[in-house]
Amino acid sequence: MSAPAPSPLAVVEAVPLPRQEEVLTDAALAFVAELHRRFTPRRDELLARRAERRAEIARTSTLGFLPETAAIRADDSWKVAPAPAALNDRRVEITGPTDRKMTINALNSGAKVWLADFEDASAPTWENVVLGQLNLIDAYSRNIDFTDPRSGKSYALKPAGELATVVMRPRGWHLEERHLTFEGRPVPGALVDFGLYFFHNAQRLIDLGKGPYFYLPKTESHLEARLWNDIFVFAQDYVGIPQGTVRATVLIETITAAYEMEEILYELRDHAAGLNAGRWDYLFSIVKNFRDGGAKFVLPDRNAVTMTAPFMRAYTELLVRTCHKRGAHAIGGMAAFIPSRKDAEVNKVAFEKVKADKDREAGDGFDGSWVAHPDLVPIAMASFDAVLGEKPNQKDRLREDVHVEGPELIDIASLDAKPTYDGLRNAVQVGIRYIEAWLRGLGAVAIFNLMEDAATAEISRSQIWQWINAGVVFENGEPATPELARKVAAEELAAIRAEIGEEAFAAGKWQQAHDLLLHVSLDADYADFLTLPAYDQLVG
Repeated sequence: MSAPAPSPLAVVEAVPLPRQEEVLTDAALAFVAELHRRFTPRRDELLARRAERRAEIARTSTLGFLPETAAIRADDSWKVAPAPAALNDRRVEITGPTDRKMTINALNSGAKVWLADFEDASAPTWENVVLGQLNLIDAYSRNIDFTDPRSGKSYALKPAGELATVVMRPRGWHLEERHLTFEGRPVPGALVDFGLYFFHNAQRLIDLGKGPYFYLPKTESHLEARLWNDIFVFAQDYVGIPQGTVRATVLIETITAAYEMEEILYELRDHAAGLNAGRWDYLFSIVKNFRDGGAKFVLPDRNAVTMTAPFMRAYTELLVRTCHKRGAHAIGGMAAFIPSRKDAEVNKVAFEKVKADKDREAGDGFDGSWVAHPDLVPIAMASFDAVLGEKPNQKDRLREDVHVEGPELIDIASLDAKPTYDGLRNAVQVGIRYIEAWLRGLGAVAIFNLMEDAATAEISRSQIWQWINAGVVFENGEPATPELARKVAAEELAAIRAEIGEEAFAAGKWQQAHDLLLHVSLDADYADFLTLPAYDQLVG
């Protein structure tokens, strides 16, 4: 067999990384190039369609189930493909980036699944993109260990039977990978992440009794799910593995996708594994799409919008009903608490909240749920064990009692809570602290005992934008204005400087983060994603 021809893709403006040649092989890059040639034009059309749909929502201030796909929803005969054995029991899933230490800890965590994240929990530096791929290759070949340079503690994998099943999350459709170009144009980050991972690991995972499994983020329509399905079909033929080997779980984290859950499963039905219900990105999507909708769409403080809010309850109940009707897994939201090594009382209160949240999800019919820290795995596991027992899931609970009408999903006005001044301050605090870490290449960041990712920053800056543009007046009588946001941001920047000291402040990217948060929070032209202007400032 002759060697593959050099790839037409160019690696540009990238510092050479150790062992990168093991990831960026000619054959792997040729596969990514073929994905780009075949599918990027459709990606571009679907991004344009997003903008058209957003304009329509701005005009009507409403959304509904699609009349043109009513026959799919009414047809009770179709189901998604049966779950493979490695994905049949998903009662606890841990999430996190693919750095070397996290890779080992997540696989060893005792969770059934690890969401290996190249998206919101990873700042897309070239090092994170390439070495994250290398870490997964090493993990599957059991060629991975790690010694913490600060503590001296060593990490190694447990026996294969004790490791979590990996479900990898590539970047969303809107993001580019500037370091990999075709005829001068960046390749979509989603195709880079998916392509490199699939090419190197699909057969290796099959040999391990598992398979190439994916979480699909930021999906806004069933047409975007159709694009992914076509990519899966092509990719499986390209590397010569059976059709249906790929499995994909779709994050229903946009308000438009919430109205197309059945259609999304239908488009992916030969490759679908389930749907997931998140919170921050979902709320961010509501603000983004209904930002012109007036007072009835103004969200209160983010922490006041729990999963028991009526419109969030409608969303999660509909998701469970939809998944089980079609034979798919329903996966619940994130427990983001990071245990304190110093404050047992903080842990006690937080653990009780996590338990109540996971008890509710298991009781509602979810088949599993997410945690951000290994210490939360036993708590979530106990909640689902109590409901599932020896069963791998509860897809037999069809939830035929659930009937959700379209307006219930956007009934924001049913909330009693209102935006508060403290909510504004928290949004500024968390926004600056997260963006600063992201600009240093960190996507998963512990802030105030919570593991935060890019979705946190998105909802934080969106709420600031919405409150100002909707003319909110806080409970202390102060109106939400650009001047108030700037004042609070300046105070927070000074507080951080005092907290960490001049040397650490100067070494960080605090002023840059402060300026970027204010830019995306105050600019009249609302940025679709914070990560787009942030990527322009990301070094590496």
